[in-house]
Amino acid sequence: MLQTAPPNADLTGRESEFDVELRKVFKVFNGETAVRGVEFGIRRGEFFSILGPSGCGKTTTLRLIGGFEMPSAGEVMIRGQSMTQVPAYRRPVNTVFQSYALFDHMNVRDNIGFGLRLKNLSKAEIQRRVDEVLELVKLEPLASRFPKQLSGGQRQRVALARALVNRPAVLLLDEPLGALDLKLRKQMQYELSSLHQDLGVTFVMVTHDQEEALSMSDRIAVMRDGRIEQIGTPQEIYDAPKTPFIADFIGDTNLFEGHVERCDATALVIRTNAGLELLVDRSQADQTERLDRGSAVVVSVRPEKIDLHLYPTETTHNTFEGRLAHTMYLGTHIQFTIKLTSGAVLTVRQPSNLAEHPALNTPVFVSWSPTHSLALAAG
Repeated sequence: MLQTAPPNADLTGRESEFDVELRKVFKVFNGETAVRGVEFGIRRGEFFSILGPSGCGKTTTLRLIGGFEMPSAGEVMIRGQSMTQVPAYRRPVNTVFQSYALFDHMNVRDNIGFGLRLKNLSKAEIQRRVDEVLELVKLEPLASRFPKQLSGGQRQRVALARALVNRPAVLLLDEPLGALDLKLRKQMQYELSSLHQDLGVTFVMVTHDQEEALSMSDRIAVMRDGRIEQIGTPQEIYDAPKTPFIADFIGDTNLFEGHVERCDATALVIRTNAGLELLVDRSQADQTERLDRGSAVVVSVRPEKIDLHLYPTETTHNTFEGRLAHTMYLGTHIQFTIKLTSGAVLTVRQPSNLAEHPALNTPVFVSWSPTHSLALAAG
C-alpha cells in the first residue's frame, strides 16, 4: 500500500485538523488583486475542488498552496506547519498539470522515477516504489513505452504516478482532465475518484467544469472575482446555492428577478419583473439575509423540477401557460424551451422516455412546487 508523507505536528504539538489551511490569503500582481482574503481548511483525505470561471483566481490559489506563488498577505498552512518560508520543492505536495509535463525522451518507468533519482535514493528503492505506483495506476505493461506512444488517458496516469511516487501529503490537480475528449474524461473521472478512495491522500483539484467537480468532490469551493462565494458538498452547492451567481453557474437553472410582494411564516409571494406571481416555500428562502416585503430577490428553479403538461392542471400555484419554442434531444433527457404568455422564457428538462412529445408551437402548461423555488437576495 502506498504510504503518504507522515503528518506534522503544529507548534502546540497537536496534529493539525487540516492538511491544508488558507488564512485570509491575498495575492496581488502588478496592482491587480487576484485572490482576496481566501480562507478555508481542507481535511485529511478529502477530495476538495476549487471551481469557478476563467480568471476567478482558482489557479492562483492552487499555486499558492504548491509554493509556485507566495501570498501578498495571509498564511498558507500544510499539516499544521506554516509554508511562508518554505519553497515549492520542500513542501509535502506534488502537482499534476493539465499539460502532463512528461519528458518525451524518457520511457514511462524513467518518467515516474525522475523525482526519486533527484533525491539520490538507491536503485533498489527507486525500482520498488516505481513498481508500486505502476501497479496502482495499471501501467505495468506500458512501463517501457515513451509518452508519444501513449494515449491521452495513459499519459494522464503517468503524470499521476510521477506525483504519487513521491508520497505527498497533498496532491494538487490543475485542470487534470481538461485535455481529454468527453468519453475519456468521463472514464478518468471515475478512475481518479477510485484512486483517491484507495489512497486516502488529500486531493485538491482546480476545474472550471461543474459536472467534474460535482461528480468527484467531497466538498467544493466556488470562486468568483478572487473570493470564495460558497463552500459545501456537491449536493449543498447544487440544491442550496447561496447566491444567484452560484445558482446560475452550477448546472442549469431558470432565474426570475423580482421583489417580495407579501410573505408570512410559511411562504413568500414573489412578483417578477415580467409580471409572474411565484410562490416560494419559506424553507427555500435565503437564510443569510432576512427577506421581507419589498426585498429585491432572484428566484431559481431547476429545469428538472418543472413539470410539462399539454392540458391545464388543478395546481393553482406556479402554473403558467405558454408555447413550445424549441426542443433539444440530450439522450437520457429532452430539453424544452417554453415561451410563456408573459414573454418570459423557461427551460424544462424531462426524461426522454415520455410517451408523448409535443410539437413545436404547441400550447403547453408548466408547473412546479413552491418547495422547488429558491429565493435568493439580489446581489
